[in-house]
Amino acid sequence: MNLSIALFGITREIVGAPTLEVALQPGQSVQQLLEQLHQTYPALGELRSLAVAVNNEYAPADALLQERDEIALIPPVSGG
Repeated sequence: MNLSIALFGITREIVGAPTLEVALQPGQSVQQLLEQLHQTYPALGELRSLAVAVNNEYAPADALLQERDEIALIPPVSGG
């Protein structure tokens, strides 16, 4: 299945684009998606935290992904 992932903040800078297309086997989890992304973009794995939203809600690592899911990578946010 092909997934489109929206990227924000530092994740956009690391990948070099505002969105990313990723091919996964059906039934893969958020954790498996992150593992694949860390292999392709090792700098993503160096972030102290990285949240994944699926269909506009934060998703746990074991959430299963489906072809039409809206996915976003949300990097750590700093403020003052």
